[in-house]
Amino acid sequence: MTSRARVMAGACGFTSVIRVTRVDKRNVSVKIISACKMLRKMNEDLALLDWRNNLFCNINDSVVYRSANKHLMHIDCPVPSAIIKVIQIELDGMAPTNVSMQFEKLGQEEEM
Repeated sequence: MTSRARVMAGACGFTSVIRVTRVDKRNVSVKIISACKMLRKMNEDLALLDWRNNLFCNINDSVVYRSANKHLMHIDCPVPSAIIKVIQIELDGMAPTNVSMQFEKLGQEEEM
């Protein structure tokens, strides 16, 4: 089985697709399809992951965020978080529920 997420990252204008497939009891494969070269470089690190080791742990130790640290220039990229969520969905640890972030700049009178 395969799970997928589509991420519209925002300011960069890139839409990325993350595909996660459970290979066996311990391993998943991650594939990022994107026009963003930095995200595509993460594929090398995430091609085959043992989900029991350094994945669902402290953010600094997570293999996904270590790869993001190595390849991404933009700290605000939402794709690494989406990768973790798609892996959880593929492993039946989370229902495929959408996540949303909405941003707005408030005028001076709206700040109060």
